[in-house]
Amino acid sequence: MSNPFVQIVEPLDPKQPLKKFFNLSKLGDVRYARLPFSIRILLEAAIRNCDEFLVKKGDVENILNWKEVQHKNVEVPFKPARVILQDFTGVPAVVDFAAMRDAVKKLGGDPEKINPICPADLVIDHSIQVDFNRQSDSLQKNQDLEFERNKERFEFLKWGSRAFKNLRIIPPGSGIIHQVNLEYLARVVMDQDGYYYPDSVVGTDSHTTMIDGLGVLGWGVGGIEAEAVMLGQPISMVLPEVVGYKLVGNPQPLVTSTDIVLTITKHLRQVGVVGKFVEFFGPGVAQLSIADRATIANMCPEYGATAAYFPVDDISIGYLIQTGRDKEKVMCTKKYLEAVGMLRDFKNSSQDPDFTQVVELDLHTVVPCCSGPKRPQDKVAVSDMKKDFETCLGAKQGFKGFQIAPDRHNTIVKLNFEGCDFELAHGSVVIAAITSCTNTSNPSVMLGAGLLAKKAVEAGLTVKPYIKTSLSPGSGVVTYYLRESGVMSYLSQLGFDVVGYGCMTCIGNSGPLPESVVEAITQGDLVAVGVLSGNRNFEGRVHPNTRANYLASPPLVIAYAIAGTVRIDFETEPLGINASGKKIFLKDIWPTRNEIQAIERQFVIPGMFKEVYQKIETVNKSWNALDAPSDKLYTWNPKSTYIKSPPFFDGLTMALQTPKTIEGAYVLLSFGDSVTTDHISPAGNIARNSPAARYLTSRGLTPREFNSYGSRRGNDAVMARGTFANIRLVNKFIDKQGPQTIHFPSGEILDVFDAAERYKQAGHPLIVLAGKEYGAGSSRDWAAKGPFLLGVKAVLAESYERIHRSNLVGMGVIPLQYLPGEDAGTLGLTGRERYTIIIPEKLKPQMNIQIKLDTGKTFQAIMRFDTDVELAYFHNGGILNYMIRKMAS
Repeated sequence: MSNPFVQIVEPLDPKQPLKKFFNLSKLGDVRYARLPFSIRILLEAAIRNCDEFLVKKGDVENILNWKEVQHKNVEVPFKPARVILQDFTGVPAVVDFAAMRDAVKKLGGDPEKINPICPADLVIDHSIQVDFNRQSDSLQKNQDLEFERNKERFEFLKWGSRAFKNLRIIPPGSGIIHQVNLEYLARVVMDQDGYYYPDSVVGTDSHTTMIDGLGVLGWGVGGIEAEAVMLGQPISMVLPEVVGYKLVGNPQPLVTSTDIVLTITKHLRQVGVVGKFVEFFGPGVAQLSIADRATIANMCPEYGATAAYFPVDDISIGYLIQTGRDKEKVMCTKKYLEAVGMLRDFKNSSQDPDFTQVVELDLHTVVPCCSGPKRPQDKVAVSDMKKDFETCLGAKQGFKGFQIAPDRHNTIVKLNFEGCDFELAHGSVVIAAITSCTNTSNPSVMLGAGLLAKKAVEAGLTVKPYIKTSLSPGSGVVTYYLRESGVMSYLSQLGFDVVGYGCMTCIGNSGPLPESVVEAITQGDLVAVGVLSGNRNFEGRVHPNTRANYLASPPLVIAYAIAGTVRIDFETEPLGINASGKKIFLKDIWPTRNEIQAIERQFVIPGMFKEVYQKIETVNKSWNALDAPSDKLYTWNPKSTYIKSPPFFDGLTMALQTPKTIEGAYVLLSFGDSVTTDHISPAGNIARNSPAARYLTSRGLTPREFNSYGSRRGNDAVMARGTFANIRLVNKFIDKQGPQTIHFPSGEILDVFDAAERYKQAGHPLIVLAGKEYGAGSSRDWAAKGPFLLGVKAVLAESYERIHRSNLVGMGVIPLQYLPGEDAGTLGLTGRERYTIIIPEKLKPQMNIQIKLDTGKTFQAIMRFDTDVELAYFHNGGILNYMIRKMAS
């Protein structure tokens, strides 16, 4: 039956064929006009992907009735237009695809059915590290070392690009996935198979939401879920609540987009938006550039929402032209959006849709700020930084405390670096990194940093040589306009040379600190500081030796680098004293908004974007020289320590196994609140005394060859040993930080992996106990795959971050949630009990199930399979098993 919503749009060029689109405004019904713009995209996708329109009319009606059904756990399908991946999550995805081809072949199916059916772009941006800095050739040295370490991984990805259709690899050295998506990959409106329809995307990185700032609906998913989407499986989602975030007023002259997003992050964490969409509206949105909006959307995972959507307006259209997109296509984009009622005028309140809830921020109330020392939502006004840090020093160990004894607050340690004497103290800055797509995608803050550097150098200020400074832009366009505008040389003079095009310090690829600095920190047990323009600062993420880490705008990163400490009040204390003895204050060198805007208008031009991106897939000579096979089935190398066929599909048959009750499980670990995916599956350095290090050593590798956990995600033997291996892990069973636990049958304290192996050998199932926000942070699927391989059958937590719960479901690990008002404390759970989790024969979404303890106590918990589709995945032992059986049949 033909779909009644199909319309024809006349082409702008008469020589071009007619294009079709789904005219949702033809619904002729006030319900459509009142829908949030983000929900309109879900509606369009539901209509466009109906095989039989009338069969799935219920989905359309549910979305149209969003206001009435948003609180009722109504399940709707969503098929995004595209998938994006980065290499830390992309390598395990391609490994899974290769193993799935093998499994489908064993089950008698066609292995080539395992192939992406929608466009998938994989950007290699997570592998480069800051091994070299403050040198004119740092960039080349870091890139050379990146290839030396990761050649085997890169060859594997190149095989993937040849073996799988619709999989495009953006080579290393090109930029950061989300900035490349914003400046180049995103379409806003798709033009495919004779149809126009809204661009939408899911990505294997939690900050995929950055593209929401351009009006492309997108969010992060686990690699497991992304693989299913690539194979044609729609995302089964509960129709979300939509929080309207109204922006009014104008920002103050000294305020940056970084200050705005850190303010919003704290505000929305307090509001509570986990599992919800946030949609921005109000006249204040019109005051923000697309780069500003993208910065705000980027940090969506930090405030916990699923998406942070800015509908398309004329500023969005202007950005497409500014970034070198084809003008004719841009005009077609605008024409389509006008036709379907999706072009927004933020100054016209009659266009404001209905929302679940409305909260408001007056942009004029935002002040310069940072966030830290351990979480992105812990905003601190710059004027309060000195006092706040000193309070944290003595406060009880926690998110805002280091528990340093009062008599040690003013400890000073002598440091000799390159023949000169210095002093380190609590609060000393040892890492200052302008990094991350969050901020390097924004010309205003980058040029602001450049102008501040220029004024600082001209005023005679310097940065102490032991501070590890770095600049890692999200694309080559940044270097282009910094150089053309004349500020690059001043950044270099302060130590902020370009060290690479990738995530680098933001994801913990900060490289080593000088040995003398590490010795001084260790000797004084100092709370040393990293300041970075990134989006995350969880414990143990940035660097093992920086216990305090603050998120800040690029200009403030430079300011704190010059000061050398966060124990400074910029209002009353000078940044430094120049050679003439003059005190130089921050206000003396802070650039005005007019200065920044004038340079941006002159130097950020379409020609730059076109020049950089037209050669993005061919510019890396090392990548071009890589040789890789083109066989459809991958030939696994048993000697490889990077790429290994995973055990997930061993023994898989077409028959389903009935889920069984989990009998007498031991608790592997007991956690408090805000345990992140960095705690569960760290991405950074592999400690020399860890189970992963022992495994790699047994395979003949030296510590220099260990690389990082993130780079080893194609090898399950390394990653299982790296699960819960974060050195800042706080396990309630142990009285100190570290990746250890108690093996209860013996009473021994062991590394987590070794304890799990003991339990597995004895046939004992395992569970994990946790508090609120379990699985916050990155989308990494190894935070679910790792516990699965350790033998963890279920997690019992007070609440989950969205992506991690989805990843647990994808691996067949049961996410259990305490009933409202209950937790381990109210139930009297110590974690030393043994747990029997009763799995009924007939399951339904979000049902309550019984848990019995060996103490005789019984209580209930919610089984967080939220949809019928998720239950189908559970019955199959996970989403990938489900897809293999589907393809093989």
